[in-house]
Amino acid sequence: MSAAAAPADCLTADGGVVRVRPVTAADVPALLALHEGMSVQNRYLRFFSAGAALDTEVQRLTRPADDQHLALLVERGDTVLAAGSYERIGPEQADFALIVHDDHHGEGLGTLLLEHLAAAARRQGITELVGDVLAGNRAMLRVSGDLAPGVPRGFGDPGVVRVRIPTLPDEAALAAVGERDRTAAHHSLRPLLAPASVAVIGAGRRPGGAGHEILAALQAGGYDGDLFAVNPRARDILGLPALPSVALVGEPLDLAVIAVPAAAVEQVVAECCAAGVRAALILTSGLDATVQAGLVRQARRHGMRLVGPDSLGVLNTDPAVRLTATFARTLPPSGGLAVASQSGAIGVAILEAAARDAIGVSTFVSLGDKADVSGNDLLAYWHDDPATRAVALYLESFGNPRRFAWIARALGRRKPVLAVQSARRPGASPADVAVEALFEQAGVIRTDTLGDLLDTARILVDQPLPAGDRLAVVGNARGLAVLAAGAAGAAGLTVPPFAPATADRLRRLAPGAVTAGNPADLGTGATASAMAAAVQVVAASGEADLLLVAYAATRTDDGAATLQALADAVDDATDLPVAVVVVGVTDPPATLGRRKVPVYRLPEPAVRALGRVARYAAWRRSPIGERPALGGVRATAARAVVDAAVHAGGGWQPAGVARRLLDAYGIPAPDSQLAAGVELVAGIAHDPLFGSLVTLGASAPTGPHGERVVRLLPLTDRDAAGMWRSLLTGAVPAGTAALEDLLLRLGRLAEDVPEIAELDLDPIRVLPDGCAVGGVRLRLCMVGAEPDPYLRSLRARPDTDDPGEPPP
Repeated sequence: MSAAAAPADCLTADGGVVRVRPVTAADVPALLALHEGMSVQNRYLRFFSAGAALDTEVQRLTRPADDQHLALLVERGDTVLAAGSYERIGPEQADFALIVHDDHHGEGLGTLLLEHLAAAARRQGITELVGDVLAGNRAMLRVSGDLAPGVPRGFGDPGVVRVRIPTLPDEAALAAVGERDRTAAHHSLRPLLAPASVAVIGAGRRPGGAGHEILAALQAGGYDGDLFAVNPRARDILGLPALPSVALVGEPLDLAVIAVPAAAVEQVVAECCAAGVRAALILTSGLDATVQAGLVRQARRHGMRLVGPDSLGVLNTDPAVRLTATFARTLPPSGGLAVASQSGAIGVAILEAAARDAIGVSTFVSLGDKADVSGNDLLAYWHDDPATRAVALYLESFGNPRRFAWIARALGRRKPVLAVQSARRPGASPADVAVEALFEQAGVIRTDTLGDLLDTARILVDQPLPAGDRLAVVGNARGLAVLAAGAAGAAGLTVPPFAPATADRLRRLAPGAVTAGNPADLGTGATASAMAAAVQVVAASGEADLLLVAYAATRTDDGAATLQALADAVDDATDLPVAVVVVGVTDPPATLGRRKVPVYRLPEPAVRALGRVARYAAWRRSPIGERPALGGVRATAARAVVDAAVHAGGGWQPAGVARRLLDAYGIPAPDSQLAAGVELVAGIAHDPLFGSLVTLGASAPTGPHGERVVRLLPLTDRDAAGMWRSLLTGAVPAGTAALEDLLLRLGRLAEDVPEIAELDLDPIRVLPDGCAVGGVRLRLCMVGAEPDPYLRSLRARPDTDDPGEPPP
């Protein structure tokens, strides 16, 4: 595999945008200037001597990359800010070195370089970067500590510390990467989502145009930052003086909303870049891929983030921000649901439904064509956003699915993430299967329809998570209660009977009740106080994890009084998620009580929503899983086998090549003489969108994926266990620990060797004393490096081959 790393646009610690790319011979003057500009003190800390031979060092950096050496630099525009390199010093070890411009310390450039060097070194079979650091070089020691927390350091010569950085990050290192990623995303997106100043470029004088309506919406929404209208053919618009150009704003500008004809967008973006605008929201549609590539290229060089083109706008309901930069007609109340939609029409539908059902929204972003800002960027931003308690997504494409899984899984441990994906049909495409696996691994709450997503969000935003799956149903409508109980099983919920003492208390509330079991039907004659008391009895019993209240109003009862009594009762049931079904009431409220308990018109949607909430809560309680250490892995040997095979033309490989590759990862060699046992097939498949996938299924599937279980990389121990558990039913066979180990080794092999186009181990027999492989088929081809989920980089420019996060 080539040692060269692809160029990537990345965020600095303060949210700025820089370019990380391989060093070339043309960089000699810039690198000399970087080294010559170092202070005497920093030169001593880097080279252990103030009189280092800088020409020799620059020659080393500009040597062509190969499997022994790689040098990268960080640039902003045409200015080189930092450089780093590694030199292989052993089969699996390399020595690293860094230099950062004196004026740019503290921006995280050294950490960023080491992350990219480690990722490139890992693809070469290097497992560890090492370096000697002076004990007084606190900055470098801090950088290495951030990348390898908990990794012990050694001591060589007096005053010298030997630091070690594993190229495959462990859980502590990944947590640190995630924190850096979120900090950078927050700083980068704040000008977009919480701008101190906004200019609407293309704000027309007449109502109906996008620019005019955005400006009107910003004013109507109460935005109290600095607001500007830009239109060279008007004197004032909606009471604001019109400026002929954004360059005349006269102060640093956070956000430019661009609503001009398609032919003018490139010029306007160029003017925004020159004026130092920090973020741009492009409403204009109809821009082709070439134009979008140019826009992103301009914006990245000047540190400006872009949303769109073809965006519906952004919304932030925080009272301190009150940003309504959208021309959607209906806006929801302030609340805890953050929304990202790639489709403008779906975005409008979500906002209208949220307003109708009183679902409070914190922020809304219409991504449009996703030329720059992506769903992954927003997930990183929302992770620490105090106003956001749940996230809803409608995405039509994933730039880097593995990165999405990593970010969403981390977010899902704090806040629920919901997404729409239609139910998988028989014969679904590999991409559909992979999306389903992506959501399952990341803990994303998948819904079949937009209505299901919003029904579920209504519970999650304002209520606690359940401790289990026990559903209690109480009310005065037996038919509704029976329907609710009947839907529970399919929703993954149980409806256990109440204990005799609880049933007796319920029976005393309404002596004429049909039943006091579960469901508890108090009868149509139940009073408001009896209904409220039943909620209190069940909530206090400890026998339910979720509660559904079914109320049917008639002409003989006081509907308003009953709803108020129920509102007071559910407010007291603070430990349970509650849903209320109300029929027979004209214009029933969307919610009840201070807790904003959602009111549904039918029981089945409510039960399905409660079931999703319970499954999410169970996922969140379960261990997240880890990538265990795997003994006997010889990545360098595998790399030699694969490089030789691909150089010879690739394609289907003879048995000897496959055996050597499997042996390098401790996977049992094929043996056609196998005893009896549970027969499976496992392997690796390469998908053009999702990268390498690990598969497990019944032997001899009917198609290329058949009914196999699929998981994305990286594979954790929890993923491996879940694969066979979702496939095998009935008695659990002995030897599953060995099967899990085999799957984990396949996962590590797939990560390290993306050239594997197809690998089938068929059959695999799970035996009481382990696993045995009967046959193997292997096809290799040059596919390039897999997108690294942990490498901090922005989505790829449409005109590059950066694997960080490809365009849709």
